[in-house]
Amino acid sequence: QVQLVESGGGLVQAGGSLRLSCTGPARIFSSYGMGWFRQTPGKEHEFVGYISWSTGSTYYADSVKGRFTISRDNAKNTVYLQMNSLKPEDTAAYYCAAKGRGSYYEAGSYPDWGQGTQVTVSS
Repeated sequence: QVQLVESGGGLVQAGGSLRLSCTGPARIFSSYGMGWFRQTPGKEHEFVGYISWSTGSTYYADSVKGRFTISRDNAKNTVYLQMNSLKPEDTAAYYCAAKGRGSYYEAGSYPDWGQGTQVTVSS
């Protein structure tokens, strides 16, 4: 099982910014697309964004488009989620995941997940 580790979560006021990081084995970041999802208690994982391993193309959920940016540094085995203009509704546990087969926006397409990092946005 792949070990992915997220960091960078915390408490921030509405309108503020946070940058999440996700690190893991080198072979993952040189071969797999990486997704970010979030989850609130009692709900399923919600797609946030995805970055391709080969082209660096990015895709975002409509709810975060224009506010969140995904990037990756394969040399550092790290993918980032820059979150700006945060809103209280962005409060969730955020997870990075390595994509397997299937659609990039479906949680079931990702067999390997990190442990998550909590983001809390106060109003």
